[in-house]
Amino acid sequence: MHIMEGYLPIEHCVAWTVAAAPFVAAGARSISRRMEENPRVKLLLGVTAAFTFTLSALKLPSVTGSSSHPTGIGLGAVIFGPGAMTVIGLIVLLFQALLLAHGGISTLGANTFSMAIVGPWVSYGIYRLARRAGLSLGPALFFAAALGDLATYVTTSVQLALAFPDPARGVVGAMLKFMGIFAITQVPLAASEGFLTVLVMNQLIAYSRPELRDLGIVTKTETGGIAE
Repeated sequence: MHIMEGYLPIEHCVAWTVAAAPFVAAGARSISRRMEENPRVKLLLGVTAAFTFTLSALKLPSVTGSSSHPTGIGLGAVIFGPGAMTVIGLIVLLFQALLLAHGGISTLGANTFSMAIVGPWVSYGIYRLARRAGLSLGPALFFAAALGDLATYVTTSVQLALAFPDPARGVVGAMLKFMGIFAITQVPLAASEGFLTVLVMNQLIAYSRPELRDLGIVTKTETGGIAE
């Protein structure tokens, strides 16, 4: 979802930036409120940000000539909510554009919308639905991370299709083509990200259980795998 600098028409860049702005503002208020309520979760927030930066910086070649990578947004979306991950995702994307030439500044709004807004909200929604359906933390987190990753790339496909519709089949045809390019590598990557997110959560439970309990993620006996 790191659309490169200058790839989108300027009017699309402006439109996606405007669309993302309210979510960023709401996310900043969400983080501020959580830090005031429980200052000791700051370190946990830093860990989720580092996880997102590291995973989304892994650029893997695709057999279709493109490239793919995990997003790392599911973990933070589950722990802190999608609003907080909007701000974290924006910061991650900005640093990657400036330091790694991964994505662009003009396309920052579009990239933020796909990875830092749609992805976290899908992850959070899937997690809440899975928990209400009776799934334990591990499986719920796996599906949240994996489907949030896929939702990010579906959104990017829509963004690219809107900018470059297929001459014969229009936006829908272009979207299907872009999704096909990503799907070959992104589906296994999404599953891998789901498993890795569960493993990381297990480690966080081992070392930060009180903070996760305060945030309502785990109970006294719950693990990242199966609730005891």
